[in-house]
Amino acid sequence: MRERMNKIHHNFFNSLVLSELQDEDSGELIQLIPDDSEGDESLESLPEELPILPLKNTVLFPGVVIPITVGRAKSIKLVKEAYKGDRTIGVIAQKNTAVEDPAVSDLNNIGTIARIVKMLVLPDGNTTIIIQGRKRFQLGEVTQQDPYFKARYSVLEECPLNMEEEETKAILDSVREAADRILKLNPEIPQEAHTALENIEDGSFLMHFLSSNLQVKVGEKQELLEIQDAKTRATRLLELMLKEVQVLELKREIHSKVNSDIDAQQRDYYLRQQMKVLQDELGQEGPDAEVKELRKKAKNKKWPEEIAQHFEKECEKLLRLNSSAPEYPVGLNYVETLVEMPWGEQTEDNLDLKHAQKVLDEAHFGLEKVKERIIEYLAVLKLKKDLNGPILCLYGPPGVGKTSLGKSVAEALGRKYVRLALGGLHDESEIRGHRKTYIGAMPGKIIQHIKKAGTDNPVFVLDEIDKVSSDFRGDPSSALLEVLDPEQNSTFQDNYLEVEYDLSKVLFIATANSLDTIQPALRDRMEIIDLSGYTLEEKVEIGSRHLIPKQIKENGLTKDQIQIQKKAIEKVVDSYTRESGVRNLERMLGKLVRNVAKSVAMEQEYEKDISPERVVDILGAERFDKELYQDNELAGVVTGLAWTSVGGEILFIESSLSKGKGKLTLSGQLGDVMKESAVTALSFLRSHAEDLSIDYRMFDAYDLHVHVPAGAVPKDGPSAGITMLTSLASIFTQRKVKKQLAMTGEITLRG
Repeated sequence: MRERMNKIHHNFFNSLVLSELQDEDSGELIQLIPDDSEGDESLESLPEELPILPLKNTVLFPGVVIPITVGRAKSIKLVKEAYKGDRTIGVIAQKNTAVEDPAVSDLNNIGTIARIVKMLVLPDGNTTIIIQGRKRFQLGEVTQQDPYFKARYSVLEECPLNMEEEETKAILDSVREAADRILKLNPEIPQEAHTALENIEDGSFLMHFLSSNLQVKVGEKQELLEIQDAKTRATRLLELMLKEVQVLELKREIHSKVNSDIDAQQRDYYLRQQMKVLQDELGQEGPDAEVKELRKKAKNKKWPEEIAQHFEKECEKLLRLNSSAPEYPVGLNYVETLVEMPWGEQTEDNLDLKHAQKVLDEAHFGLEKVKERIIEYLAVLKLKKDLNGPILCLYGPPGVGKTSLGKSVAEALGRKYVRLALGGLHDESEIRGHRKTYIGAMPGKIIQHIKKAGTDNPVFVLDEIDKVSSDFRGDPSSALLEVLDPEQNSTFQDNYLEVEYDLSKVLFIATANSLDTIQPALRDRMEIIDLSGYTLEEKVEIGSRHLIPKQIKENGLTKDQIQIQKKAIEKVVDSYTRESGVRNLERMLGKLVRNVAKSVAMEQEYEKDISPERVVDILGAERFDKELYQDNELAGVVTGLAWTSVGGEILFIESSLSKGKGKLTLSGQLGDVMKESAVTALSFLRSHAEDLSIDYRMFDAYDLHVHVPAGAVPKDGPSAGITMLTSLASIFTQRKVKKQLAMTGEITLRG
């Protein structure tokens, strides 16, 4: 019913007073409260205060009759009381249509005085009123808020149009022309509206009538109502109507273009069908040549029977499609992808274990665990002749050669090498692919790289698997579970391919800097191989065998023009780099080589043989220095051993006693574990004071201070307890510790 009343509002006949309405669904007459008014009252008899009715989506203009369905309890009470009285109310549009219970601040300042012409009580309980606008007014003091608003007001006098002025006549004529244009362009408006417009002679009422029926926002209608000058209002109304004319013309143009496009497609279809018949008669190839070529390629494929049947089914679909249809290129790309995948195509493995060992040794110094695992894999493959690819995960700090190792493994096996960088990957479809029905759909990265390799048994490096992220588009780590599970990846299903693809022959090698960020289920599917880093001796060998020849070649020198001593490489490792890998070492060696390259290019004299002293001249002051052994001539000073990610170091633990009350002070930026070790050592010492000939009264008479030098460096770890206990025992007994003794290990309360 409410929809029918809204139709009345948008119809150009809402200036008519309705005497009765009939329900279109039931055919029953809607009850009308009879209109027993004796005609319109003069404005002089208006009350001092008006009941204010807020409107959500409507602006009432003077002279215009509109129906309004009242739903709020406050509004229903206002309407019923006003209808029993003088039927005069103030109508104001809300600023925000979303507010259900508006306050005074939510209302505009300018509204329209209205008279309730009819009130209709609908069967569903709603109340609909037909009101006619009379005069504009400005809201004054609000005198009542409950049960509805009541306020003082001031009537705004209209500034009439000067019909003698030529500009005013031109504006009104333009407004009428724009209204006629809107009626012609909008098929939803009945033709009787032309007659209604022609019968309106008064210029002011014409503007109000058109403003009320204009399809614009409530705010723009309110703007028209608030304009005081009639000529300015007419100009603004013309602007809005011309904008609506442009929108309607654009819609008609789009509609016409769409129809012409459909006609063109139908014409193309008929022409292509005729062309196909003619080509068949002449024995020439038509659009089906692409499908024939794909079927020819498919004959040599070693794919399973179900894949062959699926391929034929897709080809039949293509043949039924018009080649100009949007689905045709999607289907063609899919069938081409099926054909281009290396179904059952494998490279033959080189099972010469000595050759594999030689390749691995030449490319990488050290990394004995990884090399041993690869040789084991080859040995089993040689004996068994068939072996599903293991999932290896090389775990270690940056720069130790995890990624480059994959290429060496591929070379040793004689397999194709592919690498997928997983760092920052956050979309599950990057692994599993998109549904082929989506625009721009493509297979996942796994299938893409297999297709690129051209074989289904490459060495596949999944780089930085610990840096995979996730967002609202899915979790790639979970998608990798099927890829990296030897029990499942023989039936891996990509969303784009829609058929199972066997990944079990692929040798997957993942690399990671940290195991903590890898999903536990994913970590469980991989064989973790720890690459902790290189020792000083290994770095020197890597530098002389691999890094220096590489830098000499990259910087345009020859082996005869530069010679770097092993002692110089050792100096660079010890004093200029502090890392597990060799990336910084390569950069520093590159600086040495470039220094010589500069001298060669400038034709200057230089020393070909670079010594440790020359390293300091080129690279500058040493960046790192190690803690050196010192003679422990004092009681309470003990040498400890510390493990770091870049090697081992020594550290000194010092203790001192001073008169006090038994307070324990720790310094040297110690972590929680080392603080607990100090407290545990002191407790152990207290409980075994007699065994060490210590007077128990000393613990309460002296303050104890334990310090670890190099306070700017944070120190922590479970290996300093025994060193701290020895230091405390030494200071309390005043017995010195042997000079050449260093120790590591933890202490418990039981000793």
